[in-house]
Amino acid sequence: MIRKYPLDELSSVIGRIMGLLLTEEKVDHAVQLLSRAVKESIPGTLGAGVSILDSQARPVSSGFTDAIVERADALQYQLGQGPCLTAWATQESVLVNDVAADPRWPGWSSAVRELSIRSVISAPLITDGQGIGAMKIYAGGPGAFEESTAALMELFASPAATLLSHIQTAEIPERISESLQAALYSRDLINRACGVLMERHTLTQDEALRLLMREARITRSTLREVSAAILAGVTSAATDRGRSDGFR
Repeated sequence: MIRKYPLDELSSVIGRIMGLLLTEEKVDHAVQLLSRAVKESIPGTLGAGVSILDSQARPVSSGFTDAIVERADALQYQLGQGPCLTAWATQESVLVNDVAADPRWPGWSSAVRELSIRSVISAPLITDGQGIGAMKIYAGGPGAFEESTAALMELFASPAATLLSHIQTAEIPERISESLQAALYSRDLINRACGVLMERHTLTQDEALRLLMREARITRSTLREVSAAILAGVTSAATDRGRSDGFR
C-alpha cells in the first residue's frame, strides 16, 4: 500500500510541484516535469503521466516518466477507452485495483496485459469547470493504491490544471505569430480585418488583433481565413462578443 503523508509534508510536496510549474513557459516541458514530480512523490509508483486532451480526446501534450506509461496511454487513445479517458470525460478520479479483473475497458485491459500494469489511478485536470486532460499513475501489483491516494492525486491535479491552462494559453500568441510570419503576404488582409473590428467594437489595434487570434484558435482556422471571413461580412459569436468579453 502507498504510505500516507502528514499534512505538513503533503503541503510541502504540492508546493514543490507547483513551484516547478510556475517556472515553465512550455506546456510540453511542464507536463513532463509534473509527471516526474508525481512519480517521485507517491512511493510504489511504477510510472506516471500527464496528458492534455482536445475535444476529441486526442492528446495535445503528453508527459510520461517511462516507456510503459507511454505505451499504456497510446493504447487508450488508439482504442478510445481506458481510465485516463474516463477520468477526463467524467471529471472524476478513477481507481483501478486490478486491471486484469476490471470489466470497464475490456479492449484496453487486454492490450496492456503484457505491460505488467495492475493498479491505476487517473485524476482529471479541471480548470474553470472544464476537463483539459488527466494525470495518472501505474503500479505493477494489484491493490497498490487506496482511495486516499486518489484524493492525494486530486490535490495535485487541481492547482496543476490551472497552471497548465495558463501556460497553454500563453503559448497561443507565439504559435499564431509564427504562422503569421510564414504568411507575410496576408498581412494587408489581416490589417484590414483589424480595422473593421476596431470600428465595430471601438478597439485598439492590439485588441482587434487579439480578438482575431482568439477567433482563429476557437475555429481552428488561420488568421488569413478569419480575416477574409470578416471582410466578406461573415461574423461569429466570438467576434461579435468583442465588446462584452473585455475588449472595452
